[in-house]
Amino acid sequence: MKNPIHLLTLGVLAAPLFAATLTQAERDRAIAELTASRQQFLDSVAGLSPAQWNFKPDEKTWSVAECAEHIAVSEDVIFGYVANFVQAPAAPDKKSAVTDDFILKAVVNRTQKFQAPEALRPTHRFATPQEIIDHFKQSREHTIAYVRDTQDDLRAHFFDHPVLKTMDTYQWILLISAHSQRHTAQLNEVKANANFPKE
Repeated sequence: MKNPIHLLTLGVLAAPLFAATLTQAERDRAIAELTASRQQFLDSVAGLSPAQWNFKPDEKTWSVAECAEHIAVSEDVIFGYVANFVQAPAAPDKKSAVTDDFILKAVVNRTQKFQAPEALRPTHRFATPQEIIDHFKQSREHTIAYVRDTQDDLRAHFFDHPVLKTMDTYQWILLISAHSQRHTAQLNEVKANANFPKE
């Protein structure tokens, strides 16, 4: 199976120069969101000791390491969805069930909790914290480069989210950023626990 990231990268390189399918404002907004949420995550995991990285408040709560793994793996999976969605026939007359602003606000709101799909649950795939961080940084850079350069009509391709319902593929890109923000907040909740190791 071909890597969806590489498929999209090839699509970017092969794209002819023609009228943009996203407005510059849409590109700028998505890139700003992706850049800001990347920095939030990297700041939240900077300088943590092994004890801090692996601390679990209880058996049901993910550690910092598990939250970070989930963020890194989800980046690839959601971006892979976009790669598949844009190959489907366009539906220019279809409409999203939610707005861009709603996605960016609702996904980050942790008052309602959800069970992660099996494929996105942490399984200690990475040997070290640095491997998780490096993987995330590489994946996020691919996402940002795609948004910057793609000629795919992200507003004309749709797929249903299990909670948010019908979303266009541009909104799925925004979801990548909001999702990492949501779980960075979860990670920070672990760090705020009274029993979190001091060092």
